[in-house]
Amino acid sequence: MTTRKSFGSDNHAGAHPAVLGALAAASQGDATAYGDDPWTARAAARLADAFGAGGGVFFVFTGTAANVLGISLMLRPYEAVICAEGAHLNVDECGAAERIVGCKLLTVPADDGKLTPELVATRLGGRGDEHRAQPRAVAITQATEVGTCYTLDELRRLGEFCRASGLLLFLDGARLANAAASLGCSLSDLSANVDVLSFGGTKNGAMGAEALVVMNSSLAGAVPFQRKQQMQLASKTRYLAAQFGALLEDELWLRNAQHANAMARRLADGVDGVPGVRLRHPVESNGVFAALDPALVEPLQREWNFYVWESDGHAADGAEGPSSRASVVRWMTAFDTTEDDVDAFVAAIRAAAGALTG
Repeated sequence: MTTRKSFGSDNHAGAHPAVLGALAAASQGDATAYGDDPWTARAAARLADAFGAGGGVFFVFTGTAANVLGISLMLRPYEAVICAEGAHLNVDECGAAERIVGCKLLTVPADDGKLTPELVATRLGGRGDEHRAQPRAVAITQATEVGTCYTLDELRRLGEFCRASGLLLFLDGARLANAAASLGCSLSDLSANVDVLSFGGTKNGAMGAEALVVMNSSLAGAVPFQRKQQMQLASKTRYLAAQFGALLEDELWLRNAQHANAMARRLADGVDGVPGVRLRHPVESNGVFAALDPALVEPLQREWNFYVWESDGHAADGAEGPSSRASVVRWMTAFDTTEDDVDAFVAAIRAAAGALTG
């Protein structure tokens, strides 16, 4: 275990002390299994009220499970999901949707991580053609895989387009708390145009707990059966629910996200103007994506944990020529990232850049 704060992922952070306290409290005595307990009833009701969810709230273990269960509610066997090429559903879930649901993913290039009605429309060809999978659902991520956030107007336009086009809308909300903090809006604002969404706990201080929120009540009847069939019905559901109870108390979920976002902003501001470093995407949540001179990556990774995300054909500092290729890296902050953590990392980046140019 490294003694330095990891900037590799908000998944690298531990559980919030309030969550650990809630788990200990929930462990006192016996409780009926499979969600028939007071912790589950309270947390589900509070989340349903916060989102305005007509179809209820259901707890699962992982984000992948929430995504797969969510889209499984929307599709018949020959139907497809439209999503961004970089969507977690497409890139980082090992074909779970294809294997478990049996659906086809119709991907769309989206450099900023966001789908628009115009991009979705490009994948609607072939409707009615029995030889082709039929588009039925659109899956988006909020905040996106590159740290950007859909505005409320963008969500409204996309929702209106989906309804007019006979499409259902799913939202992967692994970092929905960070989007709410960034936009300064309520959870119900974010869910207003969505049929089903997930609300992530694990990246925001919980420990293996995610919530599936069903807005469209016509889709809710299948959830208990499909959750069980997909191996996500916890016998001791109270331990998942209790974590959300802790996050909901005094809006801890929001305060955690606000802090993580502020640390990402501090990091982005700290590397502004550093030679060999160029921000790749707007910093709108708790992720900083930067194009680095490749010579900076290895010395920094000797001491600091972060991921190289992709190869970028643009220069980190705007230069041209054979050495202009840059490595796009992802730096993530979390609820427990401190200002000192960020400042130490910024100092290391500046020192590495100085050694390279000096």
